[in-house]
Amino acid sequence: MIVFRYLIREILTTMSAVTGILLLVIMGNRFIRYFSDVAEGDFPASLLGSLMLFHMPSFLQLILPLAFFLGILLAYGQLYLNSEMTVLAACGVSPARILGASCWPALLMACVVGACSLWLTPAGLTQNEKTLTEQQEKADFSALSPGRFQKLGDRTIYAERVGQGSSRMENVFNVFIAEQTRNEQGQRVDVLTRGKNGYQTTDPESDSRFLVLSDGTRESVRPGSRVAEQLVFDTYAARLENGTAQMDVDDVELQPTWRLLGDESDKARAALQWRISLALMVPILTMIALPLSRANPRQGRFAKMMPAIILYVAYMSLLLAAQDAVGSGSLPTAIGLWPIHAVFALIGAWLLHRSSQYGGAR
Repeated sequence: MIVFRYLIREILTTMSAVTGILLLVIMGNRFIRYFSDVAEGDFPASLLGSLMLFHMPSFLQLILPLAFFLGILLAYGQLYLNSEMTVLAACGVSPARILGASCWPALLMACVVGACSLWLTPAGLTQNEKTLTEQQEKADFSALSPGRFQKLGDRTIYAERVGQGSSRMENVFNVFIAEQTRNEQGQRVDVLTRGKNGYQTTDPESDSRFLVLSDGTRESVRPGSRVAEQLVFDTYAARLENGTAQMDVDDVELQPTWRLLGDESDKARAALQWRISLALMVPILTMIALPLSRANPRQGRFAKMMPAIILYVAYMSLLLAAQDAVGSGSLPTAIGLWPIHAVFALIGAWLLHRSSQYGGAR
């Protein structure tokens, strides 16, 4: 029916605009956090794009329920102000039929949110964790920033200038490396190595990585001693040890949903119920949004926006509190998050009944 297609288009159009704004805000905040990590040398800037991409499902699973909720409020609120809902009511379109038309995009959004929360989000977070862990283990020079002292493994490295001709940052100029080692007697020795140029290479036979410096000196001194050893070299190669960083494979946020289904622990049950709850929120919020979208020209389209936002914040806050309670074992998993959904579903049903009693779609 043309009218129903029009209503669905209005909801999805408004929801898309709200989603774009919220996504821009959340992505901007995450980008700033990642960019500060890049500035600290935790990982190279080339990883920013992939990290943000794999974080996208986790953003969408939180944004889409709110965006759809606000989309109904704003779209239908405007239709009430333009008296279009009054015309539809005069033509015999009942609130029940409008609710039925709204259920189709709600079902679509519930499927999208469910796909994100149950599948895409854990897969994306796992990939991000794997990428960052591999970067820490490799400890290569792609994250090296010129003019900064940075910790790389057990060494502190400073480079005055880094060439831009290689993705692996092979052209490093005026290198300064400080480290601590043990001499033959087991005594601690502070070592300072300086070179005019440096690059990283990998031995194809042993697959070991080396930092190769040229035209420099290596000075070692034992704390408390006035005697220092100095080595002048044309070429010096220092083996780079892989880091010991490991991915937390037991983190429930990284576990696929099929694995959580067979896990009887409280944390796994809480995580599984949370993932299902995000999709379940969409149809319940639809029931709440429809009666709250009713407005008249004297009130304005934003008249009921504040109580609607309060209801949404209360809904989300209670779900988060219940998830923490289930995960800590203070709330039985058999009860879990389901009573909260039941309460807000009843609120939505009561609001729909009240709205139909006091004038339907007028």
